[in-house]
Amino acid sequence: MPPKKDTADNRPNDHEDTRGSDPGRNTGQDRTARTSRTIRTHRRRVLRREAPSTVGLLADPGDFAAMRGYRSFAFDDHQDYLRHVDGLLRSLAAQGVHTTVALFDPEEYAEYCADHGLDADSAENRTRFTAQLAGAGLPYTGQPVDELVPLLVDEAVRQATWEYATTLLAGAGTCADCGEDIGSSSFERAADALDRLLAGAGPGHQHLVCSVPMQAEQLVAVLHADTSGPPAAPPRLQGREGLDFVTVLAAGLALGGPGGLVLRTSAEGAGDRVHGWRLDRGRLTALSAAAVFNAYCTDADTGEPVAPEPGVEYCPGYEIDLPTPHP
Repeated sequence: MPPKKDTADNRPNDHEDTRGSDPGRNTGQDRTARTSRTIRTHRRRVLRREAPSTVGLLADPGDFAAMRGYRSFAFDDHQDYLRHVDGLLRSLAAQGVHTTVALFDPEEYAEYCADHGLDADSAENRTRFTAQLAGAGLPYTGQPVDELVPLLVDEAVRQATWEYATTLLAGAGTCADCGEDIGSSSFERAADALDRLLAGAGPGHQHLVCSVPMQAEQLVAVLHADTSGPPAAPPRLQGREGLDFVTVLAAGLALGGPGGLVLRTSAEGAGDRVHGWRLDRGRLTALSAAAVFNAYCTDADTGEPVAPEPGVEYCPGYEIDLPTPHP
């Protein structure tokens, strides 16, 4: 059969795109496009893991009820809300996102919106407010919400205590005789006192509680320390507890009012030992063994005696030789 002549009828149209007629070419382009999309998606996921999140939690039913007054708030049942928050936290954790959880206070949120001229009935503005809560929250480590709530409450109390004690130190003024800042010098004395307390406790796990009664509320700080390492090694403290403890003790020293400090030592192979001191006119004064026993074995609310713990030795406080406080 003779070959066809190259006529206008069988020549490709100069304006016609013939690339679609090549199945192999289309397959290659599709594969390249899919690869590009995959790379972009992967990079976004990587960036998402590197972008921390903050979740504001309405732990209290009263706070939840207050938020229901906003039409933009999507929930009407507190337990259902908590279940959704739990699911959100688990989802973020599964994506590798570092998440901080903080208590959401509706009153503080309303004040924030009023101060910045923002509409409080706005999910976007709730997000702005929540982003500022990261410093007062806790990292999510996979615990259920019902276990997370009491931890958040404790953290909120700790933060409020530290802020109040810091305010008291800032307002303590200066010494009339030497012009020294009373708050700063009290903080230094408190840090020195903590070093001496832990040095005198001996090796073991130390549990310290400092309480300073105030008119509005009682300042309480708790510290856990491990002094079971080599003699020359410094005590190991947990997180921010050392700063909080020193700040509350410093406030007690600066104010010169009453207060108390208890140290309990637990060591392997030995019974627990309890020592005690009272804050008196800016000094730490050691309690007798009988006074420590009475303090530990009396119900603080009712004043009724409480049975002593078996295996616990109630010991006198030891001397903490600190510089003389300002008059």
